[in-house]
Amino acid sequence: MLFINNAFAEQTSINVGPKVGDKAPALTVTDIKKSVVNITDLTAEKGLIILFFRSADWCPFCKRHLIEFNEYADKFKALGYGVAAISYDSTDILNGFSKAHQLTYPLLSDQAAATVKAYGILNKDYQMGDDNYGIPYPGVVIINPAGTIDYKYFFEGYRKRVKFVDLYQQLSTIK
Repeated sequence: MLFINNAFAEQTSINVGPKVGDKAPALTVTDIKKSVVNITDLTAEKGLIILFFRSADWCPFCKRHLIEFNEYADKFKALGYGVAAISYDSTDILNGFSKAHQLTYPLLSDQAAATVKAYGILNKDYQMGDDNYGIPYPGVVIINPAGTIDYKYFFEGYRKRVKFVDLYQQLSTIK
């Protein structure tokens, strides 16, 4: 599955992260129960959609986007995709946000930014020692069941995001 139409994104993607067709880097993340999670744990029949976001604690754009993602999570699952979201937030912050908004998908903590670094999406605006060091460029990766990147889309700014309604429509056309 290679996407030809990026109409579901609000602006042009920046060139960061693994290339489409590359093997997806391993995840080094924990869920809100502090259990280690990997790609195969999350992947469904058609693959896995991972939303990378800045913070469920202090980023209002991220919070809104996570809630919007929740509105489509069950629809993506019905299409055969696993769904998850990754941030540098602690498991306690993610747990609080997940419960407060009754999320139906896992929020995963990458506090050491190991996954963000492995994916090559570490936001370069922040350096080691900065409060926000470890945040990714916001975006989405779709990994197929074989573990290959089928799609990626990342934004340099924090205001622009993938439109899930359009992503859902695009994915629903794939057999």
